[in-house]
Amino acid sequence: MNFLQIANARQSCRAYDENRPVEEEKLNAILEAARLAPSACNGQPYHLTVCRGETAKEVALATKGPGGMNKFAPQAPVCIVISEMPYCKGAALGVKLKGTDYRSIDMGIVTAYLTAEAAAQGLSTCILGWLDDDKIRTLCGLEYPVRLVITLGYAREGDKLRAKKRKEMEELVSWR
Repeated sequence: MNFLQIANARQSCRAYDENRPVEEEKLNAILEAARLAPSACNGQPYHLTVCRGETAKEVALATKGPGGMNKFAPQAPVCIVISEMPYCKGAALGVKLKGTDYRSIDMGIVTAYLTAEAAAQGLSTCILGWLDDDKIRTLCGLEYPVRLVITLGYAREGDKLRAKKRKEMEELVSWR
């Protein structure tokens, strides 16, 4: 698959096949793609915690919100928790001088790499930002704040690719 095919294939999955585990080699490829993601000063100010089995279910339950938000999450056989870490010295200096939140940018980039490689591996993901930070930190033994949880697994049979709803190019892009 080329990147545009991956971008077209990737969507937020809300129906996982609970009985189909993620193969170790596919999970390792996804994590390698995340490891290679660029970050400010190559600091990688985040940590990835891979949760499977009962821990994945408990983490997924800690993402449930009002009105049944994320109710599908416990179906996913894997949850990847992205927690923030301190900046490296170079990025910390940049934050002081420019006031830019490089850590959030870097976590967005690593998430994009991770979810793109998952799609290339034939797996589905959903990026969850609604979560119980304290609960997930306790479950995963984390010191620093949890920022995202990514559910990962095979989509349930019959889960069709939905049409992308995006802005038109003219609305999104300017040329000067």
